[in-house]
Amino acid sequence: MITDFKGKTAVLTGAGSGFGLECARIGAKLGMNLVLVDVQQDALDVAVKEMESAGAQVQAFRLDVSSADQMEAMGRAVQERFGVPHFVFNNAGVGSGGLIWENSVKDWEWVMGVNVMGVVHGVRIFTPMMLDAAKKDPAWRGHIVNTASMAGLLAPPNMGVYNVSKHAVVALSETLYQDLTLVTDQIGASVLCPFFVATGIGQSHRNRPAELRDDKPTKSQLIQQAMTGKAVDSGKVSAADVAQLVFDGIAKNQFYIYSHPKAIKSVQTRMEDVLQARNPTDPFADKPEIGQQLRAALRAA
Repeated sequence: MITDFKGKTAVLTGAGSGFGLECARIGAKLGMNLVLVDVQQDALDVAVKEMESAGAQVQAFRLDVSSADQMEAMGRAVQERFGVPHFVFNNAGVGSGGLIWENSVKDWEWVMGVNVMGVVHGVRIFTPMMLDAAKKDPAWRGHIVNTASMAGLLAPPNMGVYNVSKHAVVALSETLYQDLTLVTDQIGASVLCPFFVATGIGQSHRNRPAELRDDKPTKSQLIQQAMTGKAVDSGKVSAADVAQLVFDGIAKNQFYIYSHPKAIKSVQTRMEDVLQARNPTDPFADKPEIGQQLRAALRAA
């Protein structure tokens, strides 16, 4: 576990907004070197200026985390400037909803590319570096945090592509944790599973690839955007709150990091469905009016 962050290096993807930006702010206050990665140049520029003004040493990369070549080049550049990073936050993510059969192949490729392969690249590029650093120095400590979602522990309707991508991140992270424990005691791993928090992911369409920008959303996708937007807007937990939970989790070597612990009740119900081989429980059992609204909207002519 890392308890002293001063002088350590953090690599943060999705650093232009949401959890990535808020973790960068905490890192700057703690005296960390910051590697800021984002696909959106204007947001990245603003983040770099803010962190440099706070006194942090900053290295910035505008890149697509789904690109192996771009991520590998970033990894080499980070090692050349700051050495091996101590904290890697594979956080970049995009959202896409709607009925699962309505998503195009391009939609699947985009969401899985960013949400899953972005994490894969971060893990495969930085873990070997970190293991090498740990082998050379018994006092060296590192930690990898991957951003999943409560949608990685549940399967809410009308969010299929996103659910699949986040379940993959949970499985990847759990495996990473287990694999690391086989070979080292110096590197930890965590998975962040936030619920509805305002981060900017609801406006993921701003970063959709050029070939997807002209696609008109289906009715179910528009319905999901509206419902998610309403839930996020009514949320009481901020991205800054979650970022602090991330740093607290690293310091405690805590694997599962939740923004809304009460939501675990739904995960327990899902696990009981699995254990008892019963059909999936209605996700709106506690709030039937929301389920009725969704069914009525989707079934309307």
